[in-house]
Amino acid sequence: MGCTRVMERVEAAVGVLEEAPSEFEAALDVTTAGVLFALPALLENGLLKHTNKCFNLPKGFYGLAQIFLLLGFMALARIKNMEKLRYCPPGEWGKILGLDRIPEVKTLRAKVKHIAQTGNVSEWAGELSKEWMKANPEAAGILYVDGHVRVYHGAQTKLPKRYVAREKLCLRGMTDYWVNNQTGCPFFVITTPFTPGLLGMMRSEIVPRLLEDVPNQPSAEELDADERLNRFVMIFDREGYSPDFFHEMWRQRIACQTYNKYPKEDWPISEFTEQVVSMPHAGQVKMPLAERGTRLSAKMWVREIRKLTETGHQTSVLSTDYKADTAEIAAHMFSRWSQENFFRYMMQEYNIDGLSGYDLEAVDDTKTLVNPAYRNLESQIKSKAAAQQEKGRACQHSSV
Repeated sequence: MGCTRVMERVEAAVGVLEEAPSEFEAALDVTTAGVLFALPALLENGLLKHTNKCFNLPKGFYGLAQIFLLLGFMALARIKNMEKLRYCPPGEWGKILGLDRIPEVKTLRAKVKHIAQTGNVSEWAGELSKEWMKANPEAAGILYVDGHVRVYHGAQTKLPKRYVAREKLCLRGMTDYWVNNQTGCPFFVITTPFTPGLLGMMRSEIVPRLLEDVPNQPSAEELDADERLNRFVMIFDREGYSPDFFHEMWRQRIACQTYNKYPKEDWPISEFTEQVVSMPHAGQVKMPLAERGTRLSAKMWVREIRKLTETGHQTSVLSTDYKADTAEIAAHMFSRWSQENFFRYMMQEYNIDGLSGYDLEAVDDTKTLVNPAYRNLESQIKSKAAAQQEKGRACQHSSV
């Protein structure tokens, strides 16, 4: 039988039932019931926290908590979208929620749409992010920032194109800028259809939010007393390399760390010493490391740490974290792969690239964008300049 709680469904149909209570019964061989073992973890991470404050559902059979739990269990069972729920036994899944059956896909879509459109998703996510940071303040002091492009293949609107590294193509889509800790766990994500770049997003969105949310930041008196003390450390890839940005962030006492985009000649091998580096996941590893002070174009001294690889290549890292020792900076920088692994895992297991919505939203008129005509002219200038340089090299080679 499809439904066994007939009277409650009739009451819901005529609008006199707030929501059906979850009532669990003894059962055998319930498909995917093992997800219930993860229920304490879901609750501990805040799945149902602040939901009643930030969201609401009209009267009906299914309540807000049941919808959130269903979505959480779907993720654990690797059901990557609502459409695939059509091929799951609704009665079996209903037993997991303490109901006679789960909602039809059409009903679930309608309820999720109502939650998203009438609720305050940003406030809910922001509250959880603050609680995660407060629960682990040491991890919140070392933050990894990177962008991930969700490609859009639809035809409802022409989103701006951006470079997708994994495809090696410029494609239309949305960019998610994630802030994670050393182990790859996310604190929050900011999504934009525009292409301001990593530096633009950090200036306008990420840094202001971190200044408010990161716990245990030193006071103004502590910062004045110790000129090398920082509020927190941001680590990112070469896209964020900018001496001006380093200087701008340090004026706010925010330390930055990235790979050196323009390393100079190799250092003598004699400068490298083998050091024990404690990695968040890999335990302790030995690395040949060396350090010097480097003056950037912004008239700012930074720390340059180099790692000597087995092939003889020297990986150069720049940091304005003046308190950590050389091994700590190496551990922080080479743990950046935890964020890359997070992206790959989420794509494979949770289909984050398929989370694009189908609703159209108005564009913020206050956003500053590059004129497309200017982009085209700039591209033509760069192409002609590159061709001219190549022609010059060919002439020099022929004369030699």
